[in-house]
Amino acid sequence: MSESAPRPLALVTGASSGIGFELAKQFAEHGFDLVVAAEDAELETATAQLRAAGAAVSPVRADLTRREDVEKLVAAVRGSGRPLAAAALNAGVGVAGRFAETDLEAEIGMVELNCVSTLHLAKRVVQDMVAQGEGRILFTSSVASQAPEPFQAVYSATKAFVQFLALGIREELAGTGVTVTALLPGPTDTEFFDRADATDTKLGASDSKDDPAQVAKQGFEGLMKGETSVFAGSVTSKLMGRLSALMPDAIAGKTHKPMTAPGSAGK
Repeated sequence: MSESAPRPLALVTGASSGIGFELAKQFAEHGFDLVVAAEDAELETATAQLRAAGAAVSPVRADLTRREDVEKLVAAVRGSGRPLAAAALNAGVGVAGRFAETDLEAEIGMVELNCVSTLHLAKRVVQDMVAQGEGRILFTSSVASQAPEPFQAVYSATKAFVQFLALGIREELAGTGVTVTALLPGPTDTEFFDRADATDTKLGASDSKDDPAQVAKQGFEGLMKGETSVFAGSVTSKLMGRLSALMPDAIAGKTHKPMTAPGSAGK
């Protein structure tokens, strides 16, 4: 009797919670083994849950704002001796508040994680996938990439970087066997708003945030279909994301301002 084909391998960053964990679950439930990365201790719990879903999982504790940790993660993937079939470059954080008052070091750290580490890891993943002639890459962008976001100015700028990076690479890779998909969630029920210090905003306090499992499912399906971009979440979130992309920047900024202003939750 012939042995069954080995499970394909996927990489997911920011995999300890939220959208990243749910993306990892999607891969596990659809027959992939995993290399998962996150900075926090929650990665151990996430790894156990993913293994329970039937995947072989290699966890890598890494601070991706450190170049050496990005290379450590790359080494872990390459050291598996298996081709990387898919990668979800999902790690990211937010910093919210008035630009004159937010912490500069926190914002520089956000740029390092959201932009620099994504660029660094994407470079290595693309090089390997092009060499093997196939692969799928998912970049977690955001609807915030579609227009200026007052009080989240640097965050939305980082996600615009991710979005344009993904779209540019996608076009370059046409015909190589490697596809690139951008995932654009709306407000999602994760730890994001707590970590970004944005729970006192209308957006952060809203009870209508999207389910990260739904966002991840839609993102995974779009990745497997080779779609360019996936506006994920509820019908309302998808519609608002597409409308933001169509609005003139000045109007979009004014429209978003009441939702992202500090203290707006009680108004």
